[in-house]
Amino acid sequence: MHSPSTALSVNLNKVALVRNTRHLGIPSVTRAATLCLEAGANGITVHPRPDARHIRASDVVELAQLLQDWPDREFNVEGNPFHNLMDCVSDLRARGLPVHQVTFVPDSEGQFTSDHGWSFPQDTQRLAPLVAQARALGLRVSLFMDAEPQAMEAAKSVGADRVELYTEPYAAAWGGAAQAVQLQRFARAAQAAQAVGLGVNAGHDLNRDNLAAFAQQVPSVLEVSIGHALIADALELGYSATIAAYLRCLGR
Repeated sequence: MHSPSTALSVNLNKVALVRNTRHLGIPSVTRAATLCLEAGANGITVHPRPDARHIRASDVVELAQLLQDWPDREFNVEGNPFHNLMDCVSDLRARGLPVHQVTFVPDSEGQFTSDHGWSFPQDTQRLAPLVAQARALGLRVSLFMDAEPQAMEAAKSVGADRVELYTEPYAAAWGGAAQAVQLQRFARAAQAAQAVGLGVNAGHDLNRDNLAAFAQQVPSVLEVSIGHALIADALELGYSATIAAYLRCLGR
């Protein structure tokens, strides 16, 4: 059964990536955000990396300024808290700009894309003070996690509010014999997280084909963050029709 409360957050990294190939300022990241929000997206996600290969520090500020006009929507800034993430969100807070959630992702500086979650107990001691720092800024903290039920209690113990389940293994299994097995795996991980008091987000390679089944069978997902596939769809369909299609996948 669809969870009617599953929010759609649009990751705008790929819009910035195209923009950065020229010096013309197009396509506009803030214009893309506006069109997505007007079409009903519940939030905006960005992942500013240290090399600024797509989202730049100035984009983060401009998007936060834009979201001041959308008080019912959320701004999720994700990244590695040992790189540039904490400086980025601390700057927004110092400016009095909205940022609602930070998603801690354990990627290396040159990594092509996020491809694994945090490991416990290995990461416990170094994560805990950064989670506390983010929460002291008034931010919700989500940890990017593999769908391992046994790790959820440790994620809760470091002070996280939510986990974001790394859904690439499900996406890779879509349409094959392992699809049902992966859905069951993610459902168990979500249930384990919720049992210890964690909210559940999800993201990575979710698309118009595989999202509906995920939303139907993984219980009470609070937010999905979708970038690459959604922006690719928007190149063909436009932002408004694309957002509408993803909201339909979420039962809305």
